[in-house]
Amino acid sequence: MEGNKLYVGNLSYSVTNEQLEELFKTYGDVVSVNIIQGKGFGFVEMSSNEDAKKAKDELNGSDYEGRVMKIDEARPPRSRPEGGYKRF
Repeated sequence: MEGNKLYVGNLSYSVTNEQLEELFKTYGDVVSVNIIQGKGFGFVEMSSNEDAKKAKDELNGSDYEGRVMKIDEARPPRSRPEGGYKRF
């Protein structure tokens, strides 16, 4: 793994940032947690690549709050074209 930021998918909508932080800090220091509300996924940033890999290896495919989590290395955000909506 090259990065220390993880994508965490298939979360129950009731899971909070605090709950996810508690779960991941078992595998190392958590730098930040950001759940995207109403989408069922979020991101967890660990302090090192080794901690992120350990968390991914242990938690991917595990059951949490009745859902099977999908954990992968987060990809960089896609660039969006500037200018927004164009009228013709």
